Amino acid sequence: MLKANPALAAIAALAVAAALVVPTVSQAAEVSSMRVSYADLNLGSELGARILQRRITTAARVVCGFEDSRQYDVVIATYACRSGAVEGARPAYEAAVAAFRHGTVTVGGAAALVVSAR
Repeated sequence: MLKANPALAAIAALAVAAALVVPTVSQAAEVSSMRVSYADLNLGSELGARILQRRITTAARVVCGFEDSRQYDVVIATYACRSGAVEGARPAYEAAVAAFRHGTVTVGGAAALVVSAR
């Protein structure tokens, strides 16, 4: 019998969510936040911290849209949204990494942060 791998399931769920949710900048209000799990990561390692940063960046792309426009104002709005979402998640990211490195994080289903569109 195959045993379920929670890390693989989490990565697969994130990939599916990123592939299925493709809003434009005008639709960003519909997908205004996304939960990013780090329950499967060792945030005490540089690799784990970098993977979480990539997940945050991916979530920012999802909540702000994958706009591929030739219109300058749309491109600027898309990048501003993504930058704001990543910066908005920075305090939660830093707190999670610091808590993990100081041994105060309980890894489980609640080990997640939220990336929101601004």
